[in-house]
Amino acid sequence: MIAEATQRSKAAKSIATALAYTLLLPGMTVNPACAQEYPVKSVRIVAPFPAGGGTDLNVRRLAEQLGKLWGQPVVVENIAGAAGGVAAVNVARSKPDGYTLFLITHPILAINPVIYDKLAYDADKDFAAVVQVSETPSVLVVNPSLQVAKVSELITLAKANPGALRFGSGGVGTTLHLSGELFKATAGVDITHVPYKGGAPAVTALIGNEIQLLFDSSSAALRHMQTGRVNGIAVSSMNRLAAAPNLPTFGESGLKGFVSTLAHGVVVPAATSPALVAAINRGVNTVLKNSEYRNLMADDGIDVVGGSPEQFAQFLTNERKKWGALIQKLGLKAQY
Repeated sequence: MIAEATQRSKAAKSIATALAYTLLLPGMTVNPACAQEYPVKSVRIVAPFPAGGGTDLNVRRLAEQLGKLWGQPVVVENIAGAAGGVAAVNVARSKPDGYTLFLITHPILAINPVIYDKLAYDADKDFAAVVQVSETPSVLVVNPSLQVAKVSELITLAKANPGALRFGSGGVGTTLHLSGELFKATAGVDITHVPYKGGAPAVTALIGNEIQLLFDSSSAALRHMQTGRVNGIAVSSMNRLAAAPNLPTFGESGLKGFVSTLAHGVVVPAATSPALVAAINRGVNTVLKNSEYRNLMADDGIDVVGGSPEQFAQFLTNERKKWGALIQKLGLKAQY
């Protein structure tokens, strides 16, 4: 009887073990299963700058469309500070479950590691690329009193007056500052950089003729050009803007290969599963193909991109090489 009881006990344990193993099987494939059902609750998109700017507009448009597509709330959280560093740390420490997305401006991962001595996040290890959303080129705008209508005229004027012309930016190391430095290097001119605490003060200075030229984001520049208080000279993209077809590119203006854009893209915490990354990528790419969304972006001079995680990661690598070389050559350093 003891032997029989022992056999029954072993059999019961075997059945329990088999049952437990069967119940664990779904857990062993949790990532693909969750990816197929994703999302089942609200999603948070972190924006690295205050509400009201170009990045905020970009992320809110994306969030609205993703909410419609996924049938779940997509909530924007603005976490500003340290040139995107505060938001980056917040996302890096978030649970890698697909419910925290980070809409970055590409300098956060491609330029900040080169121009800042120390970062509170690891740009190479803390994040996984998901998809590039867009590229916003710079537009070179000038004060009307400068009386130049072409890049060639501006270069001639600058060479005749070394150091006299002043260009503004929203701060050392910003995309708009680096656009000006690239222009100096490419055109071979000596113009003086004047940094301001943000793009808005720089535009005010341009209108007031404290500075004579400014590389401004296309979305902002087009609005300022419409007022007549600034004149657009050229756009720093490969192709002309649909919203400003008469504005030539720098390439058309004699500076071949001059391209400077601010890219926005989605990344997630590094440990997020490939299956979830793929699911988020599919969702964002679906939005980017929406004609209504594309038209809204084009009206602001913004190019919609899309593509694979690998393509976005390669873009970030290429941008770091491009701008890193210029930053090191000029010995540029930025501080928070």
